[in-house]
Amino acid sequence: MKFSQSFIPTTKETPAEATLPSHQFLIQAGFINQEGAGLYNFMPLGKRVLDKIRAIVKEELDRAGCLEVQLGFVTPLELWEESGRATKMGLEMLRIKDRKQNNYVLSPTNEEAMVKLVKNRITSYKDLPINLYQIHTKFRDEARPRFGLLRGREFLMKDGYSFHSSTEDMQREFALMEATYRTIFARLGLEFRVVDADSGAIGGSGSKEFHVLAKSGEDTIVVCDGCDYAANIEAALRGIKQYDKQALEKSKVETPNLTTIEEVSRFLNIEAHQTIKAVIKKAIHETQTHIVIFFVRGNDELEETKACNAVNALELVDATQEEIEAVGLKAGYVGIEGLPVGIVFKIDKELYHETNMVCGANEVNYHLMGIDTPNNETLYADLIAVQEGDGCSCCGGTLSHTKGIEVGHIFQLGTKYSSAMKAEFLDANGKSQPFVMGTYGIGVSRLVAAIIEQHHDEKGCIWSKESAPYDVHIIISNAKKAQELEAGERVYEALNGVGIQTLLDDRAKERFGFKMNDFELIGIPYAIVVGKKLEQGIVEIIERKSLTSIEVSLERVVSTMQEKLG
Repeated sequence: MKFSQSFIPTTKETPAEATLPSHQFLIQAGFINQEGAGLYNFMPLGKRVLDKIRAIVKEELDRAGCLEVQLGFVTPLELWEESGRATKMGLEMLRIKDRKQNNYVLSPTNEEAMVKLVKNRITSYKDLPINLYQIHTKFRDEARPRFGLLRGREFLMKDGYSFHSSTEDMQREFALMEATYRTIFARLGLEFRVVDADSGAIGGSGSKEFHVLAKSGEDTIVVCDGCDYAANIEAALRGIKQYDKQALEKSKVETPNLTTIEEVSRFLNIEAHQTIKAVIKKAIHETQTHIVIFFVRGNDELEETKACNAVNALELVDATQEEIEAVGLKAGYVGIEGLPVGIVFKIDKELYHETNMVCGANEVNYHLMGIDTPNNETLYADLIAVQEGDGCSCCGGTLSHTKGIEVGHIFQLGTKYSSAMKAEFLDANGKSQPFVMGTYGIGVSRLVAAIIEQHHDEKGCIWSKESAPYDVHIIISNAKKAQELEAGERVYEALNGVGIQTLLDDRAKERFGFKMNDFELIGIPYAIVVGKKLEQGIVEIIERKSLTSIEVSLERVVSTMQEKLG
């Protein structure tokens, strides 16, 4: 493609709302433009990158035996009501009505629609397994769309769904999809980690996320320095911690105006780990809201996704002082013993069978000393956020935090959707059974941004060969000089002739420095500069990643580029 005939509106201006490099550079380099909050158009360069990523995803999925379909972007709300997710998806699922007042949704994901596609069409175990996927538009009405393509409302997503006659076969496919995803992300030149994860609104078990490691990532990833353990902090586990505690006589002690763990610990001359902290939240369910208390060790922090799952809530929000007082709780003095009747509470599982602890007395200005935790397993759940320096539950190594951008997520669904929607097959004994399912997603348009978050410098994008819009960027130093223009066009034709995708910057009105800035901003792997040494039969090849250059003769430029591009 010739620059003079293309549509590449580069700009030096940084968008005011762009806080991340990918958001800034993709707009400045003319890959995307913003249409509205969380809504982006892909311009020619961006579409080429998107198509390249899509092609790699499709190639590896097809190689793994998956079959591509395309479902409707608009789906009937009744499918979501049938599965029970109509309310669980919350406000992120945009609902619409047609002219006949029928209810539809803009698909945020397609478990229900894919089950409907297979239901009554696959009826025997002999036709299983099958893995169907699509690469199609999705819409999620994010409350705060931000970070460009990383947190948009409309996006391109690969979503796949496998159907099986047994859990064992589903787990085999799950492992195959994990391996396939690893290959996809490796081909894209990404440094990534596969981590244990929370299943969220999708449901099921055995969930794994694929995270591109980047300082700008929204997700906190817990990793071990001694083994391959990695998990999203929402699902991370740690080894059991051992604590020394003082012997305390069971008693109620006055703690005037002392409401924090730090104040109480200092006043009683004990360590924070010998206290129990109460975190008060308001749980949002489908039909009701209520106050709930989470008890964790004084030196731990509540992990809200774990807490939300523990009480099967759609969401947890901070409770106001008025709401806390309305149910009879005394903020700053809430404890396990003597709670008002009817209050829902959960205790972190690491406090099970704990003794000799301190907690609130449920009375203003008083705490209880020397208490034991309840002997009732149903009250306990994993509630805490794993901290840096904690021990690994797998090998005893040291855990640390890093940041990641989620680009893929795979789930072992089991029969969650097939049972709800009565999607069944006949097994070898002629008995009707619900399909055992897995589901597998990749954020294809999100990958465009994730690649740049991991591969950029202060000048702009740095694309790998697999993802770059073009392989080579030819820069004619002065296109008004016939000799330079003619030589550049000969190299351009020669490179295209051997299958090297090439962008020719033949703009006559732009100076050389401006063209170089565009090369650095756009980030194509190599530039060939046709300029002042042309009279000697020499051009310059610049690698975008390192910005180092070599000089080669015109006769060797094509073979040199073939060697560099592999």
